[in-house]
Amino acid sequence: MSAVRLSLIIPSYNSAGFIADTIAGAIAYLERRGESFELIVVDDGSADGSLAELAELAAGHRALRLIQTGVNRGKGHAVRAGATRSSGARVVFTDADLAYPLTEIDKILKALDAGADIAVADRTAPQSLYHMSPEFFSYLYTRHVMSRVFNLMVRGWLGVRVRDCQAGLKGFSRSAADLIFARQRLEGFAFDVELLYIARRLGLRIDQVPVEFRYFSEPSTVDFLRDSLCAMRDLMRVRLYAARGFYA
Repeated sequence: MSAVRLSLIIPSYNSAGFIADTIAGAIAYLERRGESFELIVVDDGSADGSLAELAELAAGHRALRLIQTGVNRGKGHAVRAGATRSSGARVVFTDADLAYPLTEIDKILKALDAGADIAVADRTAPQSLYHMSPEFFSYLYTRHVMSRVFNLMVRGWLGVRVRDCQAGLKGFSRSAADLIFARQRLEGFAFDVELLYIARRLGLRIDQVPVEFRYFSEPSTVDFLRDSLCAMRDLMRVRLYAARGFYA
């Protein structure tokens, strides 16, 4: 059994404005839990000076490990880099902007400790709670509709029956992390779907967990359309990779 009970992975890209607060909050949260941990921050080719900031933070915290990808390759690559180099009995990744309060990790860990191989935040659950400004209401509705359409595509094309595939808070048992991340290939927008598809093929147990979620900002229309097209492309890639036996 691993001596480290929890590996927390935070992918980071151009996060100079907030990453120091995120790291401080994460370390404080992990220390309060009272179990052995490692905090792994993966810088995905940042160009805003945040890498130097992260290096300074890592030098001052023994439990903080910094991984550098060198160039920007995508969140999927950053998460995989952290997961494959982690050593914890449970592996969790969350977003650098802490859209999910750190205490929500407790819910993910509870599901894993109860026997789940994977625990996924579910923002669509009736028990979930959103914190947001009214100015984002219209965009949130559009995003919700598009998310439901995408989810139907995921169900139909890949057979993955998870309501919130792309939530940025997920946890894995050690054995599940080793099996899944060794097979992951996507590096961009839809890597979460690929993780869940691999888990389904391997017969792993996936629990969906209601969470609190803080909605701070909205991407541009161009970004939203681009990400939607990239997601559809990646779904086809998953089908292709499966046909080639990459997930066996």
